[in-house]
Amino acid sequence: MKSRVVLPGGTIGILGGGQLGRMMALAARTLGFQVKALDPDATCPALSVVDECITASFADEGAAEKLARGSDTVTLEIEKVALSTLEAVARHAPMRPGADVLRVVQHRGRQKGWLAQGGFPLGPWREAHSAAELAEAIGALGGRCFVKSSEGGYDGRGQVEVTSSADAPTAWQELGERSVVVEAALDLQSELSVLVARSPRGETAVYPPAYNHHEERILAWSLLPGPLPEKVSARATEVARAITEALQVEGLLVVEMFLLRDGSLLVNELAPRPHNSFHSTEVACLTSQFEQAVRAACNLPLGSVEVVRPAAIVNLLGDLWLKEGGPRFEDVLAMPGVRLHLYGKRDARKGRKMGHLSAVGSTPEDALARVKAAATALGV
Repeated sequence: MKSRVVLPGGTIGILGGGQLGRMMALAARTLGFQVKALDPDATCPALSVVDECITASFADEGAAEKLARGSDTVTLEIEKVALSTLEAVARHAPMRPGADVLRVVQHRGRQKGWLAQGGFPLGPWREAHSAAELAEAIGALGGRCFVKSSEGGYDGRGQVEVTSSADAPTAWQELGERSVVVEAALDLQSELSVLVARSPRGETAVYPPAYNHHEERILAWSLLPGPLPEKVSARATEVARAITEALQVEGLLVVEMFLLRDGSLLVNELAPRPHNSFHSTEVACLTSQFEQAVRAACNLPLGSVEVVRPAAIVNLLGDLWLKEGGPRFEDVLAMPGVRLHLYGKRDARKGRKMGHLSAVGSTPEDALARVKAAATALGV
């Protein structure tokens, strides 16, 4: 079962029906696959594009087994899936990526420890399991730190910036009084990410690094290929490929990294799924990250990662929908080289990703200028 090839016409199961699951499902349909999903939200974005959507918790082993029994292979679009659920799936269908990968990735402390043990470059960090340990860690790391919940949290949630040990009690309480990872603040020059696809047969394909810009800890815009020095791109690719091989990933792995002003390249976090910073692959590359995820999950030959034209994306958050009159999409649809991507979410909330704009250009900088102009016209 581990090396099973699933050909077009087969059925793919997806754990998660958010926007990433929706876009994977659309790519799978283009290749001729049937698609099923499981998600706790009965109105999830994937609902309208899959053949069946099972509404159940990510800890519901029975529901996961039902998904697996009706699928030829199963993949995921979110890390917050119980390990027992992944193991339940694997009893009935190939689970790609599997529980061994998620066991490392979904707990920040365990992830950092695994990376450190493997000799991969990290910034200074510590774990804390109480307010007192947190205060001690903040002091040891120099005062200004980012404190992150060991599990869960994304898009700026589940983390707090502190400036001294005196902030420890408030941070501990704000993060739910549970295990945390403490990271020393770094002198950043830029942020980047590398996407590696790896099939069960051991074939790998690596996309060029993306250059990312965050605002309030949420990705605001991203460029592909990132305008980075050749040595930095080569080193980032080398590190990402090595991590993927060490984890024996079957599927996708995104390695988020920091480039420091002194030239150091450090690993930030891992994501074993499609990633916001590679949405531009839909318009930039011969094979999008979503089609690549499908190919890897099915043990099919991986597609070309060639960038045929530089591209950039800007995220569209729920704040835009909350403005009077809402977004005027016709304004951006008239712009050459710009595309609109909406996720089908029903409830707009501040900070919630509702869609994104993409644009292509003759250079990454040209693509970024176009997509920023479109975002401005939309009211971002």
